[in-house]
Parts: sequence; C-alpha cells; structure tokens
Amino acid sequence: MSDDDSAATVRQRGLAKMAEVYGTEFQDYPSAHFAVTADHLFAEIWSRPGLSIRDRRLLLLGALTAQGAIDTAGIQIGAALRNGELTEDQLHEIAVFLCHYVGWPNGTKLDLLVGTIAAQQRKEAARAQPAPTEP
Repeated sequence: MSDDDSAATVRQRGLAKMAEVYGTEFQDYPSAHFAVTADHLFAEIWSRPGLSIRDRRLLLLGALTAQGAIDTAGIQIGAALRNGELTEDQLHEIAVFLCHYVGWPNGTKLDLLVGTIAAQQRKEAARAQPAPTEP
C-alpha cells in the first residue's frame, strides 16, 4: 500500500476487484481475515499488472485441483463461467489436462464439478427468463 492510499481507499479497491473477479458484489465485513482478503489479496495481488484475471484463475484452478480443494475450485468455476472467461468445454478440457499432472481422482472431481456448476447456471438462467406470453 502506498503512502497516499488510505485504508478506506484500499478497502474500496479490494471490494471492487473482488466484484470484478467473482462477478458479484461484496459487502465489507468486519473481521481481520476479511481485511487481509480484501486489502491485500484483492487490492494488491489480484490487481497487479502482468496477468489477466483469466490467467490468474487458470493458475488458481490448477493449484486448487492439485491440492484436492475441489470445493474451493467450484467458486472459481462459477466465476469463470459467469464472467465469460472460460466456457464449459474449456473447463472440461482443463480437467482432462490436470488429470495427467495432479492425479486422476482430483482431475475427475474437477470435471464432475464443472458439469454440475454449468448445469446449475443454465437452470438459473432459464428461471430468470420471462415466461413466454401467448399471442
């Protein structure tokens, strides 16, 4: 954080970057953990130049899958689909690729989760569509 960045400015930058990364708004939360997440991870790390959000998400998906943190990878899958950074087919291809480097069980779990999350998002999108009116 530079000298001219107030804590409030850093927090607002962090919240804005979180909203951009996840495609949904975040409210400020009064905890030390949230402060580090918003102020450091998002205001500083996710905001650094050199890599796009998509690049960072790809790296994170690989790291999470390698660690077996498939539930947390689901957050990234949903955001990638919502933000149009990756298609369902691309996410399935990532899972196949990762099977060969991080283990078949973890890659397979990721692949199954991609299908589940993509189906959930399709259902939500269909429910959000207005019902057809009869002529």
